[in-house]
Amino acid sequence: MFYIGCHLSVTGGYAEMGRRALSIGATTFQFFTKNPRGRSSGSFPSSEDTAELIRILNDNGMHAPLAHAPYIYNPSSKDEKIREYTAEAMGEELRFLENIPGAMYNFHPGCHVGQGAGAGIKYISDMLSRIMWRGMTTKVLLETMAGKGTELGRNFEELAAIIDAVDGSVRDSVGVCLDTCHVHDGGYPIAEDPAGVLEEFDRVIGLDRLCAVHMNDSMNQVGAKKDRHARIGEGHIPVSAMEALINHPALRDVPFYLETPCDLDGYAGEIALLKSLRREA
Repeated sequence: MFYIGCHLSVTGGYAEMGRRALSIGATTFQFFTKNPRGRSSGSFPSSEDTAELIRILNDNGMHAPLAHAPYIYNPSSKDEKIREYTAEAMGEELRFLENIPGAMYNFHPGCHVGQGAGAGIKYISDMLSRIMWRGMTTKVLLETMAGKGTELGRNFEELAAIIDAVDGSVRDSVGVCLDTCHVHDGGYPIAEDPAGVLEEFDRVIGLDRLCAVHMNDSMNQVGAKKDRHARIGEGHIPVSAMEALINHPALRDVPFYLETPCDLDGYAGEIALLKSLRREA
């Protein structure tokens, strides 16, 4: 099955997200675990709501959702209090996600805020080694970033360095979410040579760790380092590049998530477009 979905609001609960995804033709979806820009603790759904979501996923052959950590988390911060808050919150969210079989958890590596990439990378890998555990079923994904300011994850080498430094007992549960807008804005020629970018990813990280794709067009020229998402076909990444990605042999079973500036009707249209471009294996 072609797993394609979009980012949805948790308003109405988890089962409601599953029903909303189905209503727009999605076969998976993404959501924020908490307020993306605030420190609100939020709350996890009831066991009944979670069970109903799992039923919807199973009955419709959907891929389990991708949970996205709030933007406020910064595991690479030079401020110990921020790092501890991030570790505690992420650990709590990972423990909850074990209730949803096949769920994945995506987060931004954060900003090193002038202390240097090496220090930030160590903070991230140390945190993952501490909050993850042997035997966990939830995949933890580092997101590729556009390179604004002191963002980490601006290239494949930084992500590889983080993964390589994670404790070996949990390293197999760490993967990557590739964001098409971010890698474009970060300087990779995904608009002209998507296969070549995947070859580079495989050389540096390994395609076996590519577990999800954020399918976003970009408002910016390649290398702009600005991270401005555009609707599919309305930016600088041509639809032909998106078509090449969804039909790449190594990505046949990888779920794709739209984070474009759309409402539900807009997402339904983009999902229908991408489904029409997906070829049989």
